[in-house]
Amino acid sequence: MSWNWNSHGLPFLPGYTFRDVTKSAFHRSQTLDYKNGYALPRRPTVGIGQDPLLSEQLIQQEISELSFETPDITYGSFDQSLTEDFIPAHVALDKKVLRYYAYFQENILYSPEEEYRIRPVVIYYYLEDDSMCIIEPMVANSGIPQGKRIKRQRLPKNERGEHYQWKDLNLGMDLEVYGVKYHITQCDAFTKEFMESEGIVLNEPEPIPVDPYSKRCKTPRPSYTTPSEFDRMHQFLTMDRKVLHFFALWDDTDSLYGETRPVTIQYFLVDDTVEIREVHEPNSGRDPFPVLMRRQKLPKKIKPETFPSCVLEVSTEEVDEYYSPKDFQVGQMMKLLGRRFLLYDCDGFTKDYYQKNHPTMEIKPIEVPKKTDMLQERKMEVPPYNGFGSLEDSLQNCLSLIPEPPKKNLLKMLENSHKVLRYSARLDSQNPKDEGRRFILSYFLSNDMISIFEKPTRNSGIIGGKFLEKTRIPKPGSTVDNPEFYSPADFAIGATVEVFSHRFVLTDADHYVLTYLESNSSQIPCQTLDSLHQKLRVGTATHQPADRNGDDVAEPSS
Repeated sequence: MSWNWNSHGLPFLPGYTFRDVTKSAFHRSQTLDYKNGYALPRRPTVGIGQDPLLSEQLIQQEISELSFETPDITYGSFDQSLTEDFIPAHVALDKKVLRYYAYFQENILYSPEEEYRIRPVVIYYYLEDDSMCIIEPMVANSGIPQGKRIKRQRLPKNERGEHYQWKDLNLGMDLEVYGVKYHITQCDAFTKEFMESEGIVLNEPEPIPVDPYSKRCKTPRPSYTTPSEFDRMHQFLTMDRKVLHFFALWDDTDSLYGETRPVTIQYFLVDDTVEIREVHEPNSGRDPFPVLMRRQKLPKKIKPETFPSCVLEVSTEEVDEYYSPKDFQVGQMMKLLGRRFLLYDCDGFTKDYYQKNHPTMEIKPIEVPKKTDMLQERKMEVPPYNGFGSLEDSLQNCLSLIPEPPKKNLLKMLENSHKVLRYSARLDSQNPKDEGRRFILSYFLSNDMISIFEKPTRNSGIIGGKFLEKTRIPKPGSTVDNPEFYSPADFAIGATVEVFSHRFVLTDADHYVLTYLESNSSQIPCQTLDSLHQKLRVGTATHQPADRNGDDVAEPSS
């Protein structure tokens, strides 16, 4: 009681009751206690705000009156309390759950194999608060969402707001929840014992019907496919990227403009397929697509047909045997899809494969005339060099329709980059005006080119400067088809260099030329080295200037 009422002889009417203003506690006493981890009930002795309970006072008063009025001789001694201990429901029924096994039938639409499916569930009833939950056991790889179907809650029984209780459950009954009928078939031992202790007789348990779909899955089905004796997965793992490569000649002489063409036959061991490609030469005029036969399995023996067929492609059911590696023997003629091929050689991997897997087969390569040099075979078709541009650039225009730049020795260019041999020269001419002209001849080691620069001379009337761009200079007497170019071995002091009908006499060189030629003395003639030694010694003795870096060369001594 929140109001402490004391009548003081006044009637209990409005206006005759007064509130205790000194009261400050309005809580309710606890009725549950824990001791050693166990929940123990505790009977309340006071009410709200520590007010004494009127029922407790009356009970104690009646007990005291009866104890004085009732003799112990007649009724015996009064030792026990007339009231029972108060135990809350959440303590008395804590962790007490009834478990029932049930199932529901699910209709399957639009399936020719099944009409319905039996799905078992487990129903849990919690006696503590009369709540229930329904859980469907998980089945591995079922493809159906399973698990908790209805979470823990009080399930409605009818439209009047009533809920299911433990008295409403029994075996063999239908429990309709949210439009689904669950048929209860069995229960566990605790549930049976609890229901019998409450005076409810359970019906006989029923077995759960067999699911027709699960039964059909467990029944072994007859297989009408003959299992393969060869393991395709093992073939893929062991033979992937392994190809037998054969060199062959396609005998096409029976056609109107037939000839013998070189081809390559590739046998892929991973899936026993064959591909044939033509070997085309540049500017041959052939089809730019060299695939003669796309990659496919080649049938060797086809079943005889008793009726005409309008299908062009041959299926696997119509083939008795396909071509295998043992059918490709080097040195023999074979027929593939109506074409004749002569296998004259194979690569090293193919030879090792046959020696390991087919040792009885003999591999006999056949000598076939090959086109070693396209230019030698088509020598008459290349026009003569006309002198414009370099010989290599002009030749590329004859080899292909879209010329490519000639290949260069990149290693030589990197090793000899910025390395130049410089010589001093004079012009050997019959004209008296050219007698005083002096030139610097530079030889570039990276690309074997030569450039000539003329020194300016005062009051000569000739403007100095660049006389010849960087170019390769052939030696006199060399042919146009096989030219021979000047090299450092030809540049001796006093030697004459003929450059496009101009004759230059080498008179001096810088010290770097001697250093470089001495480092490569095995490739330089002795006469060239001796001339340089003799000239440079004279230049040093007379204190003539010489540039190591090659910017200029020493003036020739008189």
